[in-house]
Amino acid sequence: MLKTLSNKSNLQVLYEDNHLIIINKRAGDIVQGDKTGDKPLSDVVKEFLKDKYNKPGNVYLGVTHRLDRPTTGIVVFAKTSKALPRLNKMFSDKKVNKTYWAVVKQKPQSEKDTLTHWLKKNPRNNKSTAYNHEIKDSKKAILHYKIIKALNNYYLLEINLETGRHHQIRCQLSSIGSPIKGDLKYGFDRSNKDASIHLHARKIDFIHPVSKEQVIVVAPTPKDPIWDACTN
Repeated sequence: MLKTLSNKSNLQVLYEDNHLIIINKRAGDIVQGDKTGDKPLSDVVKEFLKDKYNKPGNVYLGVTHRLDRPTTGIVVFAKTSKALPRLNKMFSDKKVNKTYWAVVKQKPQSEKDTLTHWLKKNPRNNKSTAYNHEIKDSKKAILHYKIIKALNNYYLLEINLETGRHHQIRCQLSSIGSPIKGDLKYGFDRSNKDASIHLHARKIDFIHPVSKEQVIVVAPTPKDPIWDACTN
């Protein structure tokens, strides 16, 4: 069972200025509130900002994108109403470059490849299915991957998304026989002890929506033997 791990005293802040704050999300944190009723990361960040700047009243914070609960890594929040719509447009216009790392046990057939599928989400079990052709209510999904390191029994993949679909990386890697370590939902044979999966939003690269300067942020991987082996 995933537990929310972040609080205002242990938040992993990777970048902050007047308009943005970028967090390294832990497995278990939900970015926005959902039916579980667990405190979302957005509320934790608001508490952090309220304390840090001794702000009276409510703190403004805009959610620009999400990460799945068992996934770790970079999440960008807008601190101003000026930055939020600009960031939202940048994400929708694919002006934000996001790089993910994923650990798989089954080596993909190709060292690097582009995967194209049509994904259909089933809201009943919150799971997507990949098809090799378009079907009703499916959405085209494209990602690029390459193997960047061979570990003992595992492989580290670097992934860049062309589209942002529901569970896209998890579903597409599973569809080629390489489910992500710990991802029971998409076919890995056992869960991780903390119910996380080895999928990490590693890097983000974009032009700041207000200052127009380039922002590049890299998120340290979680502390565990396999992630440590990826960075050593």
